[in-house]
Amino acid sequence: MPSSGEVHKRRLAAVARGVSSVLPAYVESAAGGSVRDVDGREWIDFASGIAVTSVGNSAPRVVEAVREQLERFTHTCFMVAPYESYVSVCEQLIALTPGSFEKRAALFNSGAEAVENAVKIARHATGRPAVVVFDHAYHGRTNLTMALTAKAMPYKHRFGPFAPEIYRVPMSYPLRDGGLSGPDAAIRAIDTIEKQVGGANVAALVIEPIQGEGGFVVPAPGFLSALAAWARGAGAVFVADEIQTGFCRTGSWFASEHEGIEPDLVTTAKGMGGGLPIAGVVGRAELMDAVHAGGLGGTYGGNPLACAAALAAVETMRELDLAAAARTLEGQVLPALSDLAARDPGIAEARGRGAMLALEFVRPGTLDPDPVRTAAVARACHDAGLLILTCGTYGNVLRLLPPLVIGPADVARGLDIIRTAVARP
Repeated sequence: MPSSGEVHKRRLAAVARGVSSVLPAYVESAAGGSVRDVDGREWIDFASGIAVTSVGNSAPRVVEAVREQLERFTHTCFMVAPYESYVSVCEQLIALTPGSFEKRAALFNSGAEAVENAVKIARHATGRPAVVVFDHAYHGRTNLTMALTAKAMPYKHRFGPFAPEIYRVPMSYPLRDGGLSGPDAAIRAIDTIEKQVGGANVAALVIEPIQGEGGFVVPAPGFLSALAAWARGAGAVFVADEIQTGFCRTGSWFASEHEGIEPDLVTTAKGMGGGLPIAGVVGRAELMDAVHAGGLGGTYGGNPLACAAALAAVETMRELDLAAAARTLEGQVLPALSDLAARDPGIAEARGRGAMLALEFVRPGTLDPDPVRTAAVARACHDAGLLILTCGTYGNVLRLLPPLVIGPADVARGLDIIRTAVARP
């Protein structure tokens, strides 16, 4: 097998420069809570492929289900010749997402596709044009979802013009809100919507219950519920983007459950497929069924291999109670991160829920972001054998997304690496 250096030389001649990677190494295998490269070097995995391999890499049930499906058929296109597993995945989405009302679901390939289709559904059902999103939001890289996403570099820079009728309002960001409560932050956002958009024009309000790329921002209690109540009163569709937060990541099947929210529509992807590409939109039957026949779909949406993987991943989550595992990880990791924040004036806050946790770095004595130190800490972690990611509008957040099946010993070693990296001058 060629070395990482050899593969990298080939990459430079073959792969577009716009596709970047965190590690300067090339993976040979991955399992549980670790990743190994072609040169035999191993990393503890605190990334999960950006919250995808929640059940672990090549989880046994997922591998077996995909192998079995591979031998039966690989593709027919559900819109041409349908199959039972697509229906089963939709049934699972209906059963697992919050809301006791009648639901329908549809499957797609990626989180961005799911968000884009949720907007299509909301606009079609309401007959309205406007979509409201939030500061620090990330919703994808298609033209429409780039418009929904807040961060310019690297996601939006020189890729415009973007889709119209997108309106951005303030997010609840407790660290940077000066003590503003969730209900008061919601009033601020709603006032902006009413003044700048008009509630009667809003098709959808799209929000991540905990922001991902924007910095693992956990809104203050009462923020989400107040927005959901406003949307209901205004006749707008409340869309919870649970692509990163869903499927046990935050200690519940979906993060909306932490505040008792029942979104009109939920978008899913990432951890849903156990490593294979699959996404979904699920929600109120009257909204989902408002779209005319043929108005939703795509050649590969709900591919049979991905459906088999998703069903096996959900079965694994249930059998291993990975929502509880995420809460256990929070109990092991968040106190350690909070201790680091208490002792280091350059760490403003440790935050998060379940196995979606973060440290925000600032210049001591201020709330000025410190992306330089954040990047240095991440590099030191990589050099010491811990795969970890950064995020945040300001590039100053270190984020932890371990597989939910990772063992406590690997977690402890990962935390030791973080402590050492943070302590470096």
